[in-house]
Amino acid sequence: MYKTILVPIDLSDLDKGKATIDIAQRLGDEGCRIRLLYVVEDIPSYVAAELPTGLVDKSKANAQEQLEGVASAAGDNIDVEVRAGHAKTCILEVADDMAADLIIIGSHRPGLQDYLLGSTAGRVVRHSTCSVLVVR
Repeated sequence: MYKTILVPIDLSDLDKGKATIDIAQRLGDEGCRIRLLYVVEDIPSYVAAELPTGLVDKSKANAQEQLEGVASAAGDNIDVEVRAGHAKTCILEVADDMAADLIIIGSHRPGLQDYLLGSTAGRVVRHSTCSVLVVR
């Protein structure tokens, strides 16, 4: 059904992440390319100046290692990518870069902040140029 699927993963909720990978594998055609994505949120420069040097790089390396473990346990047709930036922006950029047919993204129960600002999943749904499946 789909040839390229992007699966943004929240490493703090790996159970939902594994469920979205399973859905991607079921929806993908034979030879489907699945990419797991984790976005390390940018730290404002005024905060970064007070943090130890290399903290973002260490966070990215740790996330890369965790994602590679999840990907190797899930199958052969899965690659991983870790980026730093704003989650919505990075997800949409990667989807465009890989010409994704589908984005499968997890969602959480919205809180008051989400109603005022919008959740990452909601922003991806509103701005994506490809199909988006939201998993609760």
